[in-house]
Amino acid sequence: MVSAARKKFFSKFYDRYVEKIYRFVFLKINSPEVSQDLTAEVFLRFWKQLNSATEIDNPKAFVYTIARHLVIDYYRKGKIEVTEIEKIQIKDPTVNPEGEAILNSDLKELKKALCELPEDYQNMIIWYYLDELNVSEIAEISGKSENATRVTIHRALQALRDKMPPK
Repeated sequence: MVSAARKKFFSKFYDRYVEKIYRFVFLKINSPEVSQDLTAEVFLRFWKQLNSATEIDNPKAFVYTIARHLVIDYYRKGKIEVTEIEKIQIKDPTVNPEGEAILNSDLKELKKALCELPEDYQNMIIWYYLDELNVSEIAEISGKSENATRVTIHRALQALRDKMPPK
């Protein structure tokens, strides 16, 4: 029997992180439907683990690790096409159409540069800058030490800058 406290924890945790996990998966896979399926699988596996006898020290890192492994499995099955990073658009009602076009042009360059980075660098940038995970959480997800994680984030950012066209 599942306790009410676990159900409540899972519900709050799901509400807080489902969009972030979906975004992480969506940025890696070229299908909203597959991204939804994989996100659901992430939380199903988390729910099963939450109800097992094994304790989860860092639930946030745990679900990102599950998501990362599911994306890797998807790549291994040969079903990956182009990442969704290339399709992101900015729609800002406070910006006029000209300003929006400039923002999307800059974003297009950023997305192209990000897609050219190694998978590990892409993950570090997404986790640190988009999902706002801290270094210790990223270290736990990636299986690296905190120092190695800091160095990788720094190198990923430098590699991204190097890929960006000069202004």
